[in-house]
Order: sequence, then C-alpha cells, then structure tokens
Amino acid sequence: MRKTMVGGWMAVLLAADTGAVSAQDVYVYPARNQTDEQMTRDKEECHDWAVKQTGVDPEKVAAAVVAPPASGQSSSGAGSGLGGAGLGAARGAMSGDAAAGAMRGVVIGRLAHAIRARRQMDEQHQAGLQDHQQRQTQLQSYDRAFNACLTGRGYSLQ
Repeated sequence: MRKTMVGGWMAVLLAADTGAVSAQDVYVYPARNQTDEQMTRDKEECHDWAVKQTGVDPEKVAAAVVAPPASGQSSSGAGSGLGGAGLGAARGAMSGDAAAGAMRGVVIGRLAHAIRARRQMDEQHQAGLQDHQQRQTQLQSYDRAFNACLTGRGYSLQ
C-alpha cells in the first residue's frame, strides 16, 4: 500500500508541473551510506511528516482534481431563442408584423444566450486557473517539507 501511495503522489507531482523542484524530480543520494531499504523507509516517513506539517496530501490533491460540473442550461440556445421569439412576436403584433418581430426576437434571444454562455465559460476558466494555482502552491509547500525532512536525515538532494 505504501508503494502505491508514494507512486501515486509522485505521479501527481509529475502531472502538476510546479516549475519548482518537486519530490519526483529530486535525486536522492544517501550521503551517510544509508541502505536502499533505509532510504525507502525514510522517504515514506518523510512523506507522512510532510503531510502532517503542511496539511497537504498530494494523493488527495489529485483526487480533488475533477472536470468542471456540467451546467444545467441548454447548450443549443433554443430556449433563449424561443423566449425571444415570443417577446418579439408580441412586440411585432403591436406594430402589425408579428413574424418579423418573432424573427428579431429569436436572433436577439440566441445572441443573449451566447453572451451568457461565453461569460459562464470565462468564469469557469478563471476558477479553474485559480484552483490550479492553489494546488501548485500546496504541492510546493509539501515538496519543501518533504525535501527538508530528507535533508535532515542525511540525504543529499539535487
């Protein structure tokens, strides 16, 4: 289970592309002649310590990354066009040309729907960027703690 957990967070850090040195990019050299078994144990213990110190578990950060929720609105824009057609027809009837008013209403309704959809898409994109930046900051904090722990245990890191 530990190997899966450590492998999982390393995959997350690789995918995260933090720009800074992260745990998967670190070359660990046993400066005090530690055995491979000791180094594996130290890495696991440093992972646990880094999670406790930072409150960041890279595995949980990866699990929290999900696709944006689907919108409950119609993607075709038909609803907005039909509503606009009804309003346009009513206005057109007052001026004597309900059909022309309905057509203008459809166009205006669809245009308004497109503008709202674009704004919603921009807001979702911005929220995604902010979430990504927050994850980057969390993972960098974890990386610093993980690296500090290994350094404290006598490993040379590069």
